[in-house]
Amino acid sequence: MTHQQMWQTFSRETGIEAPYEAWAFGCDTDELARLVLEGRKTATAGLYFWYERECLDLPKLGSYSIVLDSKDNACCVIRNTKVSVIPFCEVGEDHAFREGEGDRSLAYWREVHERFFSEELESVGVTFHRNMDVVCEEFEKVFG
Repeated sequence: MTHQQMWQTFSRETGIEAPYEAWAFGCDTDELARLVLEGRKTATAGLYFWYERECLDLPKLGSYSIVLDSKDNACCVIRNTKVSVIPFCEVGEDHAFREGEGDRSLAYWREVHERFFSEELESVGVTFHRNMDVVCEEFEKVFG
């Protein structure tokens, strides 16, 4: 199903008419989408650097997104319940647990995300550091 088809179905069934974004997780796309579908993953994080560099608006509280798999198939609709910008080194255990990955520990979260963010930034010649700001989103699956 395309994201347009999923949104039409969601809108028809809920009566909600709102803007939405469709996107896929940047790493382990299918696995992370599966964790969202299962209800284990209720948070995500991205580097604030990319929002600044691309002049993108930060995600908004209450905004809707459609999570895509690696083939751009729509998996589910989520709604943001919390958005915050904090330094990487201040991301806490609660957020790491909500991300639902690995053993859900902060140590695992930091290891995986530092590696991912470092690789991302390497492509533009920027070095990751632990004081870089991270956009932390919490969400709930509302459809799918």
